[in-house]
Amino acid sequence: MTIEQDKVQEQITASTDVNIPGKGPLLAVKDLRVWFELRRFGFGHAGYVHAVDGVSFELDFGGSIAIVGESGCGKTSLMKTILALYKPTKGNVIFDGKDLSTLKGRELKAYRSEVGFVQQDPYGALPPFMNVQRILEEPLIINGVKNKQERLERIQKVLEEVKMAPVHEFLPKFPHQLSGGQQQRIVIARAMILNPKLLVADEPVSMLDASVRVEILKLLRGLQEKHNLALIYVTHDLSTVRYFSERIFVMYAGQVIEKGQVDLLVNNPLHPYTYALLQGTSDPDAHNSTVMKEVPPGEPPSLVNPPTGCRFHPRCPKIIMGVCDIKVPPEVEPIPGQLTSCWLYE
Repeated sequence: MTIEQDKVQEQITASTDVNIPGKGPLLAVKDLRVWFELRRFGFGHAGYVHAVDGVSFELDFGGSIAIVGESGCGKTSLMKTILALYKPTKGNVIFDGKDLSTLKGRELKAYRSEVGFVQQDPYGALPPFMNVQRILEEPLIINGVKNKQERLERIQKVLEEVKMAPVHEFLPKFPHQLSGGQQQRIVIARAMILNPKLLVADEPVSMLDASVRVEILKLLRGLQEKHNLALIYVTHDLSTVRYFSERIFVMYAGQVIEKGQVDLLVNNPLHPYTYALLQGTSDPDAHNSTVMKEVPPGEPPSLVNPPTGCRFHPRCPKIIMGVCDIKVPPEVEPIPGQLTSCWLYE
């Protein structure tokens, strides 16, 4: 069992402290595996897609973490499992002392009201046949807020918080009448309308213009601080992470291969894949525009048949033959507070 898993287990088995805000983790993910079965027509079972394969971490009340990695690394599957949209194949997701796999009916509905979700594509996330007022009113109606005046007041308040003013001008508008940035603000407002404890933002600015991205990130950060929200920020762009999160978890091929405090990890990446991700980050310095950066060759591996040993070894420039390609690297802590799964540090 790894150091991080030990911490998760201690918190899960702790007494009632886990249910007291600020005294235990709000979210504890323990050895989570999410596999999707493949079925071949006429031939039955054809294997599994190992979308998430042994991920563990914890998130405190009011804390913020970033999950980073290339497309297809499993970060969205991880988030959808935390949102209780996917069921774990193995492992546990514990939210405020409750195991999500045991929740059904009203308990599951109550859980989903405590977690807000900000989608990547704001236009695709908003129903085109509803105006802004109806979009924001829907979650309130579903969750039993029957008083119309109360619903209107909560809608007006959340629109003011996401800087959609004057409010009365936006209430009758439909999504196609809003800009991309305004649409994403409505998505954020909908995620906040039920006063959640946790906000999950899946690539919240990747579909927006560069001029709007900073505004949306500052808005999310401000909401987190104002409401003491726990925040999970999912992205492939490390350039925004350092200004937004406290800890980074780097995913590759369904596994977390490095994690640590933002400043430590960004300034001194230990795993070759983390270094490659940082090399691929856009550089604002014009003098570096003609410099060819070193990036690993090839593509991420198939999650149906992941490589043996370290899953990054087919692309790794520092591979140790006979070790990296055979044995799964253990999680080690070469620097206090920074953990990585790499044979270079054994």
